[in-house]
Amino acid sequence: MPEILSLEGGCDCRHVRYRMTSRPLFVHCCHCRWCQRETGASFALNALIESERVELLAGEVVLVDTPSESGQGQQIARCPRCHLALWSHYAGAGPVVKFIRVGTLDNPDALPPDIHIFTASKQPWVVLPQGTPAVPEFYERTAYWPPESLERRQALLPRIEAWKAAQRRP
Repeated sequence: MPEILSLEGGCDCRHVRYRMTSRPLFVHCCHCRWCQRETGASFALNALIESERVELLAGEVVLVDTPSESGQGQQIARCPRCHLALWSHYAGAGPVVKFIRVGTLDNPDALPPDIHIFTASKQPWVVLPQGTPAVPEFYERTAYWPPESLERRQALLPRIEAWKAAQRRP
């Protein structure tokens, strides 16, 4: 994928605007039943990116704690006015990584999925494109992520571990 210098997006009412300052680490198209229920659609398309590579240009978000299949929950960042979901923070990386909802980008065509995950529970009428990896559940990052993204993730690990340690403290 060519380097993306900047992609902007936001909510429907335009109260919240954000900018991704680099290309994402990876783009998931998740077909799990939880994503289907949360989006009210057949899948969720999320661009994983370091939180510091996302600039809030206007407005603010409200973080809503929601359950997840893992039992660890997630926080969904929503516009406080129109309530549109803009991104999530999952328990695995917390606030260190944003899972940007690709559909909230001004140009969502710029970020097609790198992989389809949890295809074992995809809607039977969804036809997956040939040439894009698809796995029945989750996957091993080293098998699919490009080397640059793996390096970027490696640089995040100390911050992710510090966040997890802080969560375990009373």
